[in-house]
Amino acid sequence: MHLIDRWAGRAQERWYRIRRGFARPPGRSAAYNRRVQTSGRLGPADLRAAFVTYREILHAHRQVINRLNVFPVPDGDTGTNLSLTVDAVVAELESDAGMEATARAIGHGAVMGARGISGVIAAQLFRSAVDHLAVAPEVDGASLAAALDAAARAAYGAVSRPVEGTILTVAREAAAAAGSAAGEGDLLTVIQAARRAAWEAVERTPDLLPVLRDAGVVDGGGTGFALFFDALLHVVAGTPLPDPSDRAADPVLTAWSRWSSAPDGAGDGAVSAHPSDARPPGGDHGDRRFEVALLLEAPDEAVPAFRDVWNRLGGAVVVVGGGGRWSAHVHTDHPGSAVDAAKSFGRPSDVRVTDLALQIVEERGDLAAPQERTRCGAVAVGAGDGIHRLFRSLGARVVTGIGSPNPSVRELVEAVESVASDEVVVLPNDDDVAPAAEQVARLSGKRVVVVPTRGIAHGLAALRAFDPDAPAEENAEAMSEAARSVSFGRLVRAVRDAGSEVGDIHEGDWLGITAEGIRVVEPEVRQAGRALLERLLSDRSEIVTIIEGEGATEEVTRDLTDWLQAIRPEIGVQVLHGGQPIHAYLFGLE
Repeated sequence: MHLIDRWAGRAQERWYRIRRGFARPPGRSAAYNRRVQTSGRLGPADLRAAFVTYREILHAHRQVINRLNVFPVPDGDTGTNLSLTVDAVVAELESDAGMEATARAIGHGAVMGARGISGVIAAQLFRSAVDHLAVAPEVDGASLAAALDAAARAAYGAVSRPVEGTILTVAREAAAAAGSAAGEGDLLTVIQAARRAAWEAVERTPDLLPVLRDAGVVDGGGTGFALFFDALLHVVAGTPLPDPSDRAADPVLTAWSRWSSAPDGAGDGAVSAHPSDARPPGGDHGDRRFEVALLLEAPDEAVPAFRDVWNRLGGAVVVVGGGGRWSAHVHTDHPGSAVDAAKSFGRPSDVRVTDLALQIVEERGDLAAPQERTRCGAVAVGAGDGIHRLFRSLGARVVTGIGSPNPSVRELVEAVESVASDEVVVLPNDDDVAPAAEQVARLSGKRVVVVPTRGIAHGLAALRAFDPDAPAEENAEAMSEAARSVSFGRLVRAVRDAGSEVGDIHEGDWLGITAEGIRVVEPEVRQAGRALLERLLSDRSEIVTIIEGEGATEEVTRDLTDWLQAIRPEIGVQVLHGGQPIHAYLFGLE
């Protein structure tokens, strides 16, 4: 099995990005709105203002849209994905740039920052639209309608198997309405027509996609895209921005109001689901477990063949971009093969591998280990709420331990006896726990085999190889092999002065610990984290998992992920919340 496939299994990636924030857009004066309406054209400053405003709307509605994207359909949070995509656009904008430079910045930011299926398709929509607009210093109603039509066509072309009732439908119907209005109206009329058609399309999405109809909700990706027209209308005419808690915002927003004001976001007690990122515009993906997203530098002429290869590896294939730079997305059971395929066509970077099922774990909390009787059960030792959730989601009964304090033999025996299996594998996940784990086999009446896992990363890798229908010995062999493929490290702060093989340790220093012992001593956590990762990295490293514990910060995590992407852009990086005590960071490399 491919290394990245093994490591990617059941690991939830969480990506941290530099949030180069623009200030909240100031309220547009009546004079400003009159200027746009009088001229009947959008200038580059207006286009920038529309995207800044759009970013603010998406941030305001992000959680409402996210609540359309939870169990039973596991794929990234749509509101967050769209917000991050537009964040990347705004980060590229420069004051006083002309239309061509502004259009180029929007297109580049959208493609490079795209997240999730809806984000990738939105990126294609924006890039194609602004490419059409870049040739003129200002935009009138006819040129905006033409740009929207070009964008919708390009988005359909970027998706291997388009599905109606998604963001694609909303984009197409908005463009069609804009085209009809352009023949008899000005810029404001065109925007109003596009907005109304977009929201009406959102309301009809349940009629087009059965999973939406069954859940009683509208499509979240289409909803997020429709908000762009509210932002544009606000810039042009000063109309109020929609409030997610306002049930009576607009008759066109009846679908939005129906679920946005419900406490659980589901409306009428329905189970929430979000097909724009889960029943993808790229076609059915079945039960494929992983999402792979990456940036690819490749010749434009190579992309059709690349898309065909990814279609054979999975579903929900979306490839957008141009000019040699592409944002690509696929759902697959073989993420390593997907990355290898990308390498054969060009240079991949910013590789993101997500276990879709574990997104449910972080979104909905604990998933308990199965209670039905199986041939073999698993007991894993770990500390921290996130670690517990991960182990439980992988089918293990969890015993709290590893320095907090370590579990007793009695606790381990009780956990083994509570598992509904006659055979049990035990994962100590720490050298100090291993002696107690070895005693369990002698004291329990069950067949117990200890898997020699020395760290949490070992335990995660081992549990991905666990088969509840296989005998304990067979499981132990497979799980041990999986654990051996992982290098692990820990980052912890010294509580007293001491000596070490790599130099003197002072209280407060950060220590990087590998399987061989203390190998890094640094006064600053960023330096220690980089130094430890550098020791763990090898030419064969394909994916790095960073598990945050007590003492971890978003800033340090961003620094580490950015540094990894800078020195090894082909490596996938994923961040998990572990919540473990003592160790601020746990690293696993495979």
